[in-house]
Amino acid sequence: MSKSPIPTVKGQIFELGPRFNNVQYVGEGAYGIVVSAFDCQRNEKVALKKVSPFEHQTYSQRTYREIWILSRMDHENVVKIHDIITSNTFEEMKDIYIVECFMETDLCRLLKTQKLSNDHICYFLYQMLRGLKYIHSANVLHRDLKPCNILLNAACDLRICDFGLARIADPESEQSGTLTEYVATRWYRAPEIMLTSKLYTKAIDIWSIGCIMAEMLSNRVLFPGKHYIDQLNLILQVLGSPSKEDFETIVNLKARAYLESLPHRTKVPWKQLYPYASESALDLLDKLLCFVPSRRITVEDALAHPYLEQYYDPTDEPVFERPFVQQPDNFPKEKLKILIWEEIQRYRNNKTINDLVYINNTKVEHIDHQSDNLVSDGTITSGIIPVNQQQPQP
Repeated sequence: MSKSPIPTVKGQIFELGPRFNNVQYVGEGAYGIVVSAFDCQRNEKVALKKVSPFEHQTYSQRTYREIWILSRMDHENVVKIHDIITSNTFEEMKDIYIVECFMETDLCRLLKTQKLSNDHICYFLYQMLRGLKYIHSANVLHRDLKPCNILLNAACDLRICDFGLARIADPESEQSGTLTEYVATRWYRAPEIMLTSKLYTKAIDIWSIGCIMAEMLSNRVLFPGKHYIDQLNLILQVLGSPSKEDFETIVNLKARAYLESLPHRTKVPWKQLYPYASESALDLLDKLLCFVPSRRITVEDALAHPYLEQYYDPTDEPVFERPFVQQPDNFPKEKLKILIWEEIQRYRNNKTINDLVYINNTKVEHIDHQSDNLVSDGTITSGIIPVNQQQPQP
């Protein structure tokens, strides 16, 4: 019997063995490529992220962070790692395959092809905040929330992905991190990242959620800045000039002086930008995009906002059992490779009984049958929110 050919996707060889077949390209990033495949062991379609990080310290650091965090998380609205595959020895380890739950599309692709109904906006926003509540409860800042990191499937289930820029915060400090590296894609970057220079909190993720909500309302990026000064100016054009009280919260004197030198701007009413959105939706948007991070709405209060009242259920918003403590990861790539290897071995050794039971059970493949009707070329039809969760029509 001849061996099956080793699949090649976009010039990348996927040495996966007989466990996976029907490998198809999904997307790629700076140091990895994502494919879909049928996992014969799990009897279901999965996503496979191949990363080859060990030539660069930054890529090694991001890979370590993602594996360390996601292998410990388990939430319906956070991408789930099913397995981590690599070479059998440390010396041979060059590529890593992270097996994750398969999601048909992401919010970025969806917004390029389709105008979302209020039902979908509300449901997606609730799931984003529900996932973020769990992430923040673990003392983790995502730091790169944007539409392409919001995955969706045919049933409108949503999962937050890509934790390569995530950071474990210090739970004893109001300030959760220092800007020692690139944080957040510019268009979704909170103003304090550009103004305070050194310190930021979990509120940066709330700002990003607000930018994503605005994009869902109009299919347009709210603040498409060309560089960080332009980004800040676009924010001020919409939110208006900071008040005297707001200025006092800016600790960076140079940043404060720059803002004070700008001509006064009046806030643009949200209704002018989003005339078809409800007052409740715009009130939540305003609270998500508050200029001062300490006055920005928290994830808990956002979930309890009237706009999301049809979904709000604090008894069904799980939090992390025990918050993470800060993990040092600013090491040379050689040390990071050792840490990644140790994490993979820890993950393999700690596979739960439920995982083993799941693998031995036969799953009915149903997503593919739904996909033809519900998701096609990144498009979601309007009738897939569960009936008991749909908003009443006006």
